Amino acid sequence: EVQLQASGGGLVQAGGSLRLSCTASGFTYDDYAIGWIRQAPGKGREEISCIGTKDGGTYYANSVKGRFFIRKDNRKNTVYLQMNSLKPEDTATYYCVADEGSMWERICVSGDFVDMGYWGKGTQVTVSS
Repeated sequence: EVQLQASGGGLVQAGGSLRLSCTASGFTYDDYAIGWIRQAPGKGREEISCIGTKDGGTYYANSVKGRFFIRKDNRKNTVYLQMNSLKPEDTATYYCVADEGSMWERICVSGDFVDMGYWGKGTQVTVSS
């Protein structure tokens, strides 16, 4: 059974940092593109970052560019999202998503990956001002 598990959320003051982790079971990350999507209360989903497979191409939304960094550790089957200089507007539930294949590789780095097939349960990030 394919499962994604996101963790690492919490409460942090503005300007602080958190690192989210997304660990997979039931498949290996080698051939999967992995993304992070967030949703704040009353707002739509926002694709914020994604990392491809073979060459590790990445995508960052403008809202997080220069503050958030994504990396993949295939040995641990884990993707990390390092979030620095957090702002109150970063408050949201963060979901990791994944899908396999070259098509999703291209979609991932284009930033339009909300339709990826595998979703983990979200982890809550709250940034206080």
